[in-house]
Amino acid sequence: MTSSGTNRGGAADEDGGGDDCGDGVSAAWEVLLPAASAPPRARGRTLQAALREAVRSGRLAQGTRLPSSRDLAADLGVSRGLITEAYEQLTAEGYLRSGRGAGTWVGGAVRAAPPRARDLAPRSPAARADFVAGTPDLSLFPRAAWAAAQRGVLAELPHHELGYPDPRGLPRLRTALAALLARRRGVVADPERLVVVSGVAQANALLGLVLHARGIDTVGVEDPGSPQYDALYAASGVSAVPLPLDGEGLALGPLEASGVRSVVTTPAHQFPTGIAYSARRRTRLLDWARSVDGFVLEDDYDGDFRYDRAPVGALQGLDPERVAYTGSVSKSLAPGLRLGWLLVPEALADEVVERKRTLDLGHPALDQALFARFVERGDYDRQLRRCQRAYRDRRDALVAALGEHFPGTRVTGIAAGLHVIAALPGRYGPEAGFAERAWAAGVAVRTLPQYSHTDTAAGPAVRLVLGYAHLSPARIRDGVRLLAEAVRAG
Repeated sequence: MTSSGTNRGGAADEDGGGDDCGDGVSAAWEVLLPAASAPPRARGRTLQAALREAVRSGRLAQGTRLPSSRDLAADLGVSRGLITEAYEQLTAEGYLRSGRGAGTWVGGAVRAAPPRARDLAPRSPAARADFVAGTPDLSLFPRAAWAAAQRGVLAELPHHELGYPDPRGLPRLRTALAALLARRRGVVADPERLVVVSGVAQANALLGLVLHARGIDTVGVEDPGSPQYDALYAASGVSAVPLPLDGEGLALGPLEASGVRSVVTTPAHQFPTGIAYSARRRTRLLDWARSVDGFVLEDDYDGDFRYDRAPVGALQGLDPERVAYTGSVSKSLAPGLRLGWLLVPEALADEVVERKRTLDLGHPALDQALFARFVERGDYDRQLRRCQRAYRDRRDALVAALGEHFPGTRVTGIAAGLHVIAALPGRYGPEAGFAERAWAAGVAVRTLPQYSHTDTAAGPAVRLVLGYAHLSPARIRDGVRLLAEAVRAG
């Protein structure tokens, strides 16, 4: 720092301190020195912004006395007028305070530095082994193919497609998705009734808003089932009504007695029980929807992953006017992409599209164009095959490890998806408190009653819902071993 402040040993000038500036001189100089090298025409604004941010962040604390404009200008190698103007501007804004002959000080309007942004993303528990269901293996994300698709899209995307999109989605993506879903899931896919959404959660939120606007204030949900539906529909003003299952799917008696006119289902692979709805139950469910002039809301969350045979086709293919079909890339690519689709019956299409328009004006255009290219070039089919091979191997590893460490365990449900139901022999019970005992040993698991929407009592035998897709075969085997040791120790 140069020694050009000739009056520091004497009286202060009208806008700065004298010899008692102390650390304010060094602090102001250090904070503003980078800004002093800005281009001449932007230097004044840059100095003001740097000084303002230093006060906000606490680098210049409340009560700090600043050097005189003459001294600071000399130290920074800028004109005194720039410093005087910065002091005056920030005094007017309340960041500084000054008085003739009293110097310039950091004021008290800014009480604290702005808080750091918190990360509220859901995280896996800090466990030695984590069998909580629902998470795919994010390391399988096809980074190279995705990056290549991104480069291709950026090179070819017309300028006009960066404007506000059709709220349903880019026509290119809706056309590609319609062909994909018809081929892989057997749906009746009209691109005009396909809406690109931010995952299945937004699809259900849109449906809830439309149902509520029609005067429908209840929707049936499977019990046990995914816990997300209660909050999603409640946010739309619609109450979720838990409905029990039997061995074929939703139990028809309680459904008919409930009075609901719409129901959320996972017929291809019910979550969490793992059953596939029988052909008879699928037919009866659609008969019910027609009889009450209602709708079935189909969540096809993992319909592409069947390991012992071809997947059962989507329910929507049997009656596209009574079934609203939803799916996403959360299990096949990554949930962080927030990319999904909703096929709506014609009776709901205009209302759903208008709700999508008012919520967010449509899904991001670049993301849509990228995924369209990914689907068109066959990359998505390759990714599905890659995931299917990996998840089948991991399911086999889990079943084998359960047989080794928990002899007599019965794995129920179809060979599909990203989780299994493991019914342990009675000697490993009771079910009540089992998850807590496992957690105490560092193993995160959930029992079947923990997915109930009602206060379902735990049974004498332990029924575990075990997710495996995010674990390597070695970690699966190690985790089951740890679980067995915890049970023996307890």
